[in-house]
Amino acid sequence: MDFSPEPSVWARLRRVALDVDAWIGASLHEAGRRASDAYERFAARVDKLGLSGGQRFVADLASEGMTLGAAGSVVLLALAIPAFRETSDDWLKKPELAVTFLNRYGEEIGKRGIRHDDSLSLEEYPDHFIKAVLATEDRRFYDHYGIDPLGTFRALTANARASGVVQGGSSITQQLAKNLFLTNERSLERKIKEAFLALWLESRLTKQDILKLYLERAYMGGGAFGAAAAAEYFFGKSIKDVTLAEGAMLAGLFKAPSKYAPHVNLPAARARANDVLSNMVEAGFLSEGQIQAARRNPATPIDRRRDPTPDYYLDWAFGEIKDMSDRGLLGDDRVLTVKTPLDSAIQQKAEATVESMLRQHGASYRAKQAAMVLMEPDGAVRAMVGGRDYGQSQFNRALALRQPGSSFKTYVYTAALIHGRYRPNTVVTDRPVCIGNWCPNNYGRSYAGSMPLITAFAKSINTIPVQMSIELGGGNAKAGRAKIVDTARKMGLTTPLQDSTSLPIGSAEVTVLDQAAGYSTLANGGRKAKPYAAVEIRNSHGDMIWRQDRNAPPAEQVIPAQVVADMNLMLNAVVEAGTGRRADIPPIRAGGKTGTTNAYKDAWFVGFTGNYVAAVWYGNDESTSMNNMTGGTVPAMTWHEVMAFAHQGIEIKPIPGLPEAPNRPAVAKAPGAQPGAADAPQQSAATLSRQSFDVLSEIERSFSESRARRRLEAAPRKEAAAADAPLSPQSGRTGLP
Repeated sequence: MDFSPEPSVWARLRRVALDVDAWIGASLHEAGRRASDAYERFAARVDKLGLSGGQRFVADLASEGMTLGAAGSVVLLALAIPAFRETSDDWLKKPELAVTFLNRYGEEIGKRGIRHDDSLSLEEYPDHFIKAVLATEDRRFYDHYGIDPLGTFRALTANARASGVVQGGSSITQQLAKNLFLTNERSLERKIKEAFLALWLESRLTKQDILKLYLERAYMGGGAFGAAAAAEYFFGKSIKDVTLAEGAMLAGLFKAPSKYAPHVNLPAARARANDVLSNMVEAGFLSEGQIQAARRNPATPIDRRRDPTPDYYLDWAFGEIKDMSDRGLLGDDRVLTVKTPLDSAIQQKAEATVESMLRQHGASYRAKQAAMVLMEPDGAVRAMVGGRDYGQSQFNRALALRQPGSSFKTYVYTAALIHGRYRPNTVVTDRPVCIGNWCPNNYGRSYAGSMPLITAFAKSINTIPVQMSIELGGGNAKAGRAKIVDTARKMGLTTPLQDSTSLPIGSAEVTVLDQAAGYSTLANGGRKAKPYAAVEIRNSHGDMIWRQDRNAPPAEQVIPAQVVADMNLMLNAVVEAGTGRRADIPPIRAGGKTGTTNAYKDAWFVGFTGNYVAAVWYGNDESTSMNNMTGGTVPAMTWHEVMAFAHQGIEIKPIPGLPEAPNRPAVAKAPGAQPGAADAPQQSAATLSRQSFDVLSEIERSFSESRARRRLEAAPRKEAAAADAPLSPQSGRTGLP
């Protein structure tokens, strides 16, 4: 028997630990040996597949290509997602809005949208017209998949040789994608979306379907959408019957319908048609001999009186109506008639003034573009100028984001007055102020010392609003800027206001329309004014389905009356004794503010009377610097010219909180008008007072409602008679047109 002592617990544990350690060590050794053998076998096989020279270069290039391709695919997917969000399941089946617009006096001013007409197949379009379109717009239409790199390169080359834009690089599919889903905004984002949507369309439609949609949906001038409507409008005939010369003229309208519309500029339209004929020969569709007759006998359109159309206004108004329809406010009817607040006389005066100012001063100031919005203090937009020439560019600059400069200070001062920090007579000190490393300077790069707040505002001192932002936040400038943004939002600014240290002096971007809306709050006594384009809306049966005074929510009071009075006093000082003196229209009292941004990229004047509010912007599309143009020069002069015209023959209303000017007449006279001229009949529609026009409108509404009631009462009788009488084409179409 073994009488040796039994091992202790610790000894047994040590033995187990040694066994485990030995097992782990042996396992790792064996695994390492097997891995080494496997690597040697793999290396031996790779050595057999080894490449050198040209083969290795190709393999490396393919490998890098796959890597870059994978990364590019991820980037393309990220860019494509926003484009595909523009589509919907019923994008092709859903009928488009077709809207007829009237001015405030009930006169037709234009149409937007498309009345669907599927009765005309692509085969019924004349062959020479189809060839003219393809030769001019997209010669390789049947050879590419939505995007034509060769066509784009050819257009770039031609444009470079001509030192201007003589050819477009977008394919027909890309143009259709823009017409169906996008806007005319000139931006890289839109072009990227356009490209992806073109590929998307090509994957879902045949080439014939794409071409037919393009011919049906494109705007071709004169309020006509689609080639069939354009043929009827310009030549009074079916598209099936147009001649080669007429087809060439129609094909020349797709890229610039307003510029080449024959009822606007017949020589330009004929020259463009001649270019289209040359394109057909270049593309090999026709011979020179086949087009000679069309060259010698150019198309002659129907003689239509040229009525300037407010296209920028109509584009904006159509967007507003479409938004109302999408929100379900207008029912299911897609054919509408909209009475707008637009005043055609003021609209034409605004357009003419902008063009005149740019002709006179554009070259010296290096300014190429301008925008203007004029509205009533309640938000009724009377006029909108979105640029110098709609035919050249449909981009609406009245809706574009630009820095407002010192015209933004109105919101800063309003915020300060709301929070009880200041009054117009409060003494402030123009002195150096810094937030971090940022220290703003005044226009003259000097400091004026102590002065009343109203003087600082009139002289547009930069340091004061920065000091206000700090005090509003209790020493925290960021918190103070948040209060300024909140005030601006309450007053009507809808665009994103990016917070930065320079926000109080106008670095955040706004639109011309928003500026007019923001200042309207002060012109109407402190109520938020949302710009609107529809006074009344009727459906296809003539029934009233929307009325601004009945259906729109009541305006909200957002600024206290005392703050409004104080701000209007200071804004009036800007016009009568400050940087905006060129805008003064005595004897009418006005308030306003100038604005100029860094490097003179933007120049503004925004102001109001008791009757109207107007915002004016001058600058360049590429944000290039102008030659020292300030808001107190051409913008203020433009504001003065248009507002002086707009106030002819109307009852002048006081500005809320602003004392009456001594000896101010009840009716404004036009500059240079003869005594009593304001009381005489005018050519302008503005001769009616607002009260008189409202009375007439109410009478018209009463008659309309009476007719509607009579129709409803007569409906049972008509239904009973319908059983004995044949249906006419007008059945179910009673009421106003």
